[in-house]
Amino acid sequence: MSPRAVRRRTTEHAWLITAPLAGIALVGSLVLALSVPIRLEDWPIAAALLVVMVAAGIPTLSFVVRRQAVVVTLSEIPLVLALYWLSPLLMVVVATAAELFTQMQRGYAPPKFWFNVARAAAGVSVAGLVLAAMPPHDGVGPATWGAVFAGVAANSLISLVAVVGVITLLQGWQGTRETTSTTVQVLLTTALSVAIGMIILIVLATTLWSTLLLLALAVAGVMLYRSYSQFIRQHRTLGDMYELTRAMSEAGQEGTLTDALLGRIRSLMQAEYATLWLPAQGRHPEVLLTARLDDRGLLDIARTPAVFREKTRESGRTIALGRAFGGDPTLRSALAQSKVKDVIAVPLRSGQAVIGTLEVVNRLSDVGHFAPADIPIFETVAAHAAVALENSRLVDRLRHDAYHDALTRLPNRRRITGALAESFKIAAPGEVVALLLFDVDGLRQVNESLGHAAGDKVLAEVASRLRASAPSSALVGRAGGDEFLVTLRLESADAALELAAQLRDQIRDEMVFDALTLDVNTAVGVAVHPDHGSDAATLLLRVDLAATAAKSVPGSVQLFNPALESRSLRRLGLAGDLRRALDQDELEVYFQPKVTLRDRRLVGVECLARWEHPTHGTVAPEDFVAVAEHTGQLSRLTEVVLREGLRRSRDWALADQPLPIAVNLSARTLTDPHFPDRVQELLTEYRVPAQRLTLEITEAGVLDGTDRPIPTLRRLRDLGVRLSVDDFGTGDSSLAHLRRLPVHEVKVDRSFVQGMATDPGDLAIVNAVVTLSQQFGLAVVAEGVESELTLELLQDIGCEIGQGFLFSRPLPYERLAAWFGAQIEPETISNGELPRLRVVP
Repeated sequence: MSPRAVRRRTTEHAWLITAPLAGIALVGSLVLALSVPIRLEDWPIAAALLVVMVAAGIPTLSFVVRRQAVVVTLSEIPLVLALYWLSPLLMVVVATAAELFTQMQRGYAPPKFWFNVARAAAGVSVAGLVLAAMPPHDGVGPATWGAVFAGVAANSLISLVAVVGVITLLQGWQGTRETTSTTVQVLLTTALSVAIGMIILIVLATTLWSTLLLLALAVAGVMLYRSYSQFIRQHRTLGDMYELTRAMSEAGQEGTLTDALLGRIRSLMQAEYATLWLPAQGRHPEVLLTARLDDRGLLDIARTPAVFREKTRESGRTIALGRAFGGDPTLRSALAQSKVKDVIAVPLRSGQAVIGTLEVVNRLSDVGHFAPADIPIFETVAAHAAVALENSRLVDRLRHDAYHDALTRLPNRRRITGALAESFKIAAPGEVVALLLFDVDGLRQVNESLGHAAGDKVLAEVASRLRASAPSSALVGRAGGDEFLVTLRLESADAALELAAQLRDQIRDEMVFDALTLDVNTAVGVAVHPDHGSDAATLLLRVDLAATAAKSVPGSVQLFNPALESRSLRRLGLAGDLRRALDQDELEVYFQPKVTLRDRRLVGVECLARWEHPTHGTVAPEDFVAVAEHTGQLSRLTEVVLREGLRRSRDWALADQPLPIAVNLSARTLTDPHFPDRVQELLTEYRVPAQRLTLEITEAGVLDGTDRPIPTLRRLRDLGVRLSVDDFGTGDSSLAHLRRLPVHEVKVDRSFVQGMATDPGDLAIVNAVVTLSQQFGLAVVAEGVESELTLELLQDIGCEIGQGFLFSRPLPYERLAAWFGAQIEPETISNGELPRLRVVP
């Protein structure tokens, strides 16, 4: 189910997490009370640390590192001191009391207040248990460092798990992914805080006079941070203002002004809502659109009462209400009833006339509020926005553009979503609401080869054909990019599949543009209500999964089934596990021998990544490679295989068995301009000659219809690395295309090799590939050699090298060494020849 389809719970449900946390804190405190008594001499130190903890817990520091905001809290620093100087139970009491004071200062609502208190109490109680379980510390040496770090780490872990749990409970898995993505930052800042706390501890343990120096450093740090934060805020505001102005200018030409305007204003002002209001005037209808945090689209609602914006329009001046502002008591009362924290509304002027208002509502975070300094910034933004909105044509099209695609004039995804939601409310017996998603194949190649103008023509023609061919009761829309949606009522899912096939055939007809004729195909996904989803978001998600599955069989129609979603969710769940597996070296590299077919000599091995998941078992390479590509871990995965292969190649060479290796590359790796340099570094590190390394790229990756891979391929060739085209024959490219690429080898796909013995067509394809490749000076490797008959046929047509189960399955290194001993004739090794197989198992 789509994350957006999850119904968000109210904060009142936070007690489901708060209660277990309170239980952990209570049990931990009881254990500490029974095992470690409170020392009376600790109370003065406890009082001092209570003050320090309250002072450190209130502020949050934000630093910008490489355009990323890193938020740091200081609460771990006094916790280090408390873990050292106080008994565990007293430390729990002091830390919990400090959190109570801090939360009261921030003025949180009761659910969040008690969750934060329970989270802090549970964390420090577990930290106390960890510290109590360790040997008593003496002094401030490394043993003490480890004990204190373990306690703080336990506290941070409990806090992180609690936050992830409550966000998952209240917001669903989307919020969980966003929270867990900051895990590394949390751990790093925790480690930094512990280091600072230990330094302070060492200084204080040396002499209490150092307190004066620490106070001086703290004052200087506060002053420096205030200057830094002011500079960063000014710099960021200027940059955001520039980006906003440019975006409004570009969006005005494209007819998407409102989307660009409200989304960026909400971000610039750090508000939860940004609303544009243009009252009805003449033939122009009223426009009321709102951008909300975590919503990609625009809402036609507003959080503030209508009287508020009417007052702004009538007075012609900015109105601001909130903690930092005064204001009309009547308006303040109206806002309080609407549960609005603070708001700024500015009039939009056209000359002397006020044509509408812009407003931002609720500064983000529970403790943040709009300030008087925000008003000039917002008024400047409003002035730019008013200029952009003066054009009557844009004002006239605002509502239409919110629900229609500018290129095809079809309803967009937002409109389709609304139509689906409405159709679900009217349940017709014996009918289903069908949703068909058409994904146009090859549009990227059209854009890159012929230009985006040609791609736009293709999209417009697809839209026209769908509109003309679909039943009159159907709503045809464009979901975005190269995807089109069709929704209507039908009698069954089978009828939906039949209609999808008919519409696909209509789109498949040739498209003629001037002197150019294009053959455009589509993959179609089908989902129906109520079988595949009870709400629009779920149905859209599942029809997208069905269309993605249809792409694996070009031009096919695929009905959604639960297996598609389970695989998608499984891949999503593997993302974090793959990162952990890479960090802990849990991936293993297997090796599959490559053998000359005439004399059975071993000429190399192919390195293949394998992953044995502790829960899911063996994970298919295509699954974890896809996860690596979509989570930015592809380069790490590639380097793991490269390193292991080069290490083994070096070891074999030292044992007088110099054996070349082959490593598979993803097409995305060829877009990395730094990859050849990294290959050179690894070859140098392991002292392996470049010609002993072969990099295999799939046909779709190396022959994608563009010249993008060529620079990287040439740089790799110049290093001396051999290049191979893997899975050749499965794509739409021809051998003639290989002539312009710097490759040395072609690997015939296993599907053709395995069919040679029974299918004359497959035999003819392999024969043609071998013959033409040899004429181009390319080596040919046959994959999937599994029978003696296939081996004989390959020998007859002159194929040189093969690999497959006939010779050996992919083997881990230890089993490969045993295989060497069992299958290779020793005299070929001693004579310095290529190792020859004794028998073929």
